[in-house]
Amino acid sequence: MISVVICAHTERRWDDTLAAIQSVRDQSHPAGEIILVVDHHPELFAAFLAELPDVRVVENQEARGLSGGKNTGVALATGEVVAFLDDDAVAEPDWLKFFVDSYTDPQVIGVGGLTLPRWERARPMWFPPEFDWVVGCNYLGMPNSGEPVRNLLGGNASFRRDAFEKAGGFRNGIGRSASKRPLGCEETEFCIRLTQIDPEAILVIDHRSIIWHWVPEDRCRFRYFLSRCYAEGLSKSMVTSSVGPQDGLASERNYVFRTLSRAVIGGVGRALLGDASAGLRAAAVTAGLAATTVGYLDGSLSASLTRWRRPSGIASAPKQV
Repeated sequence: MISVVICAHTERRWDDTLAAIQSVRDQSHPAGEIILVVDHHPELFAAFLAELPDVRVVENQEARGLSGGKNTGVALATGEVVAFLDDDAVAEPDWLKFFVDSYTDPQVIGVGGLTLPRWERARPMWFPPEFDWVVGCNYLGMPNSGEPVRNLLGGNASFRRDAFEKAGGFRNGIGRSASKRPLGCEETEFCIRLTQIDPEAILVIDHRSIIWHWVPEDRCRFRYFLSRCYAEGLSKSMVTSSVGPQDGLASERNYVFRTLSRAVIGGVGRALLGDASAGLRAAAVTAGLAATTVGYLDGSLSASLTRWRRPSGIASAPKQV
């Protein structure tokens, strides 16, 4: 049985959240239960409770933010597998079916899917596919379907229940929260911690498990692109502080030196041949990498200063769920 957890936090996504839930209802492999966790918003909780009699609607029992919401959902889930779907995404009808297929290997402890952008407007010509993670989607440079990965994308992921018994929950303080910064990486930290605890565990992505993630117009602006890249750098500094830089940046090194370098060189080459949009994408890759690097350095410096001022401080452990 698969339990599906969706986390909601704003009434502005009311219609999107209802569409996400309906897409789970329509699965060819039925979900055993749908759990909607509302993040410290009593009015929204009451509205969803009245609207969704067939869904288990609950309030986040931990700190405000996505990590706390996911932990609340996991603690209540009864399925052998717990799947997560973003509240502004819709799943294809066979989404859960293909998750189940990928768990035939007993060493597979987590399965992610293919997250594709559903643009409110046409994709900006300057937006590089290598940076589709900015809008919560799979990006150019990720491993192929079926290959092991270091971490899954949080809005389209599933884990065996014993993953949480081994590693605890998602770490509060990492990922989306009440902060206005578009932080992330709660699933990255969890996946790395999980495989550090159980080196035999395998995480894979199955591109047959497809969801469509809504990308509103305001996330298509270059200003948002840079702010999200900077926030990703901050988030990565939190991850490395938790799991160490060796594991915390292993995939990023390959991504920068192979994927992004190819994107810039290829983009400049095509621009010289007259493809102006390729030149814009190459420039966006360079700017995005710079913003991410600055965010990482800022976050690392802040963490170092905090440790220097409080040398005996110990980060709180993730809640066991």
